[in-house]
Amino acid sequence: MAMALRLARKGLGRTSPNPVVGAVVVKNNRVVGKGYHQRAGGPHAEVYALKEAGDQAKGATLYVTLEPCNHFGRTPPCTLAIQESGIARVVYGMNDPNPQVKGGGGEWLRAQGLEVVKGVLEEECRRLNEVYIKWIATGLPFVILKAAISLDGRIATRTGDSQWISGETSRLLVHRLRNQVDAVLVGIGTVLKDDPRLTVRLPGERKTKDPLRVVIDPRLRLPQKARLLSDPGRVVVATRDPYPSRKGEALKKLGVDLLLLREEKGRLSLRSLLAHLGRRGVTSLLVEGGAETFAGFLEERMVDKILVFIAPCLIGGKKAPGMIGGKGAARIAEALRLKEMRVRTMGEDIFVEAYPEK
Repeated sequence: MAMALRLARKGLGRTSPNPVVGAVVVKNNRVVGKGYHQRAGGPHAEVYALKEAGDQAKGATLYVTLEPCNHFGRTPPCTLAIQESGIARVVYGMNDPNPQVKGGGGEWLRAQGLEVVKGVLEEECRRLNEVYIKWIATGLPFVILKAAISLDGRIATRTGDSQWISGETSRLLVHRLRNQVDAVLVGIGTVLKDDPRLTVRLPGERKTKDPLRVVIDPRLRLPQKARLLSDPGRVVVATRDPYPSRKGEALKKLGVDLLLLREEKGRLSLRSLLAHLGRRGVTSLLVEGGAETFAGFLEERMVDKILVFIAPCLIGGKKAPGMIGGKGAARIAEALRLKEMRVRTMGEDIFVEAYPEK
């Protein structure tokens, strides 16, 4: 199963809105077939593994990270392929939360006389597919908040200079993250200050994809010469209704998709934004700034995971912005607590990965 998990990770960022899945066929304590789900609409992991195993699949054990599907979608059901291959035993990591599958695959295989074992390395399998689990259960994307800060918690100097707080190794990881998520989001303040491209730039890597780029821009201040508009790819600008018609039409001519949202608590409705993205098939959203955008998502408890790069520098100054804007907690008891925190070095930086308590 550990081998199947490693195989599944190869599909990260390429299978959306499907899960990432790995499969291994073992016979007489020897691996005779392996595979992973490579892209949405393509063969599932089990099909690749069974094809590689060939006749050796008869009487063998199939290890797969996710419960085999038992319905016709863009591909035939994997349960049928498993039965026809002669596999005698199926071991899978976790039930598929998709209502079309959810337990049906395992039950069908048992009914055909196969031995079925579930729940092996289940927590690891669930963590690997945390994006898919959130989206299939709620229709909303899995939200990852990413920030780079100084050791004293600043995201920029008093003059607004912020490039580059984090080191080269950390920035490379950010581009790998962009290469895996469906969309990346910033507030208009970040666009006006940093003029980011929000694209994927990985040296020597050919298999990259740029995420959908989303800008929260209530007053439609996005410059027509912004760099994120000059790069090919899709751009969504979330703004209020009504919006400045002349500016809006100019942006539409540049290929911008205007998303009109209502206001809640003095800001655009983030829940409506997430619902819209979820309907578009966006399963994962990387929120990259700035402080007020972070505050909005955190105050509404819409963040599923937090990634912070802490650089070994001190910025100081009362006017240097901190990581999170908004009103903030009035009492320590109101502070958002984090759990399952992992801390490791990332080049010269400290990298913190954690999940907010719900």
